[in-house]
Amino acid sequence: MPADEHRSGVDLTNLDQPLTPEAGATKRDLVDYLDAVADRILPCLAGRPLTVLRVLRGRAPFMQKNVPKYTPDWVKTAPIWAEASHREIHYALCDDRRTLLWLANQRAVEYHPALGLADNIYRPTHLILDLDPPGADDFGAVVAVAQLVHQALSDCGLAGAVKTSGSRGLHIFVPIDDSAPGDDVAAATRALAARAAALDPAIATTAFIVEDRAGKVFVDATRSGGATVAASYSPRLRPGTPVSFPLAWPELTEVHPSDFTVHTALERLGDRDPWAEAMPAPQRLPADLIAHGHTIPVARVAAMHEGKRRAKARRESS
Repeated sequence: MPADEHRSGVDLTNLDQPLTPEAGATKRDLVDYLDAVADRILPCLAGRPLTVLRVLRGRAPFMQKNVPKYTPDWVKTAPIWAEASHREIHYALCDDRRTLLWLANQRAVEYHPALGLADNIYRPTHLILDLDPPGADDFGAVVAVAQLVHQALSDCGLAGAVKTSGSRGLHIFVPIDDSAPGDDVAAATRALAARAAALDPAIATTAFIVEDRAGKVFVDATRSGGATVAASYSPRLRPGTPVSFPLAWPELTEVHPSDFTVHTALERLGDRDPWAEAMPAPQRLPADLIAHGHTIPVARVAAMHEGKRRAKARRESS
């Protein structure tokens, strides 16, 4: 096949170049994979301001929010005011195959949509917990903590879907209705994390400061507000180019995140869309879960104050 191709109105170039020396994949592998899963990844991206991780030759990988000036006018964008940088950012909206292929041709490897839609980026459509292992070889511990989250959800009358993060951990998505404002969703996320960790504090923790985790799996409840998360089916820029892959709860003990790459995921998927199949209908967050969460400090704020306290104690002791 030629090194350059034309698909769906997009010129694809330099397809046989490797993504990185460690990726074990070429740009063609990336494009072919995303093209094959387009009908499954696009529902995860559509209507959501998109941040991508790009890897250009001769440059370090970088996260891109603002679309470049050379972006075609047929790529939909959403202008969002960024309070931190005091400027308007024009995010891509990846609503169709043509846009997905154009992004792939730009060597956009990872796809991180916002938790909210473009009309209200701060109103999440899902409550999300991110399970992060203490080390590279601790996926079994992550699975054990995922089962705790599953139990905590059940105890609250909620249901969720689970996927590999594409790195070392797991993402748990709980679709929610529009009855709770963003602050209440964030509070419920903190409460759910705390309840899951309390089921077995020997293996799970909500400690935001790394040295306080004591080798336990971190139940991260900070994916809220304007945060993003790697989409289901998104490749990740890791050795072997793994992908974030949806799983049924009983499958967790039978797989490892490295099982799913741009080379292997398609055979496992076949014609199915397991993420859509596993996702429950939107649910109302229980009032007691929200109330519980509002009693728990916001992790980043608490960690900032604790860091200042510890720094002061060190200065005084020295």
